[in-house]
Amino acid sequence: MNSDKITKYILFGASLLILVLAGGMLYSLVEGSLPSFRVFGWKFLVSPEWNPTQGNQHFGALAFIVGTLFTSIFALLVAIPLAFSTSLIVAEYFRKTWFANVVSTCVDLLAGIPSVIFGLWGFYALRPFIVSIGLSHQGFGIFTAGLVLAIMIVPYATSLSNSIIMMVPNELKEAAYSLGATRLEVIWNVILPNARSGITASYILAFGRALGETMAVTMLIGNANILPNGLFSTGNTMASVIANEFGEASGVHLSSLIEIGLLLFVITAIINATGKYIIKKFA
Repeated sequence: MNSDKITKYILFGASLLILVLAGGMLYSLVEGSLPSFRVFGWKFLVSPEWNPTQGNQHFGALAFIVGTLFTSIFALLVAIPLAFSTSLIVAEYFRKTWFANVVSTCVDLLAGIPSVIFGLWGFYALRPFIVSIGLSHQGFGIFTAGLVLAIMIVPYATSLSNSIIMMVPNELKEAAYSLGATRLEVIWNVILPNARSGITASYILAFGRALGETMAVTMLIGNANILPNGLFSTGNTMASVIANEFGEASGVHLSSLIEIGLLLFVITAIINATGKYIIKKFA
């Protein structure tokens, strides 16, 4: 057997193992969710009530779905201008300069910091600042968690955007410059039209990353099992409620948490698949 066939079998085995792991994870989540689904059915998705008290248990995921969407969408809205500006600086304005290298290093550094460190920074630095300027009494809530989450996903969106912008052919930019176009005109009329789909996909993938963040959000969102009524309201996300209650849950309570995990798994998979489809279809 030659080396090409051996390599092929090894790669096939690794791919098959990944498929088996993903399928096993999905099967475990579905199986664990069945007791909850049998009790609450589809109402689980639209009920905001979450009451784990014995004898009067009732579970619904709506409050956590809304909390997840609030924090993730707010984080994405904050992250987009930061990531877009940084990617233009690194990939276009200061490309291949020492300044771009420094910025890229900082972006990579932020990407490698554990989420608990971001949570500690948000708890001891950002939260007191928000309290001091009068935006919140205690500093916990959707706003604080969303800001920290935005900082966490900026490196992810920036790195993907850098790669997409650098893929724009230099011939197109040089042709525009030769016709008298300014740097800003080249960006808006050459780079963005060619890189728009890829940049959009990078933000979609960053949004998927934000949906599943757990530790930093858990430390800052307030951990209240209520339906959020605004940016400065406390709440919970699907990931944070699992982190808070999974260790003490049993029975239908545990099954409901697993069902939330299944829902988060499916949503994240759909968003990631959408981003990758956009890259393949329109890049």
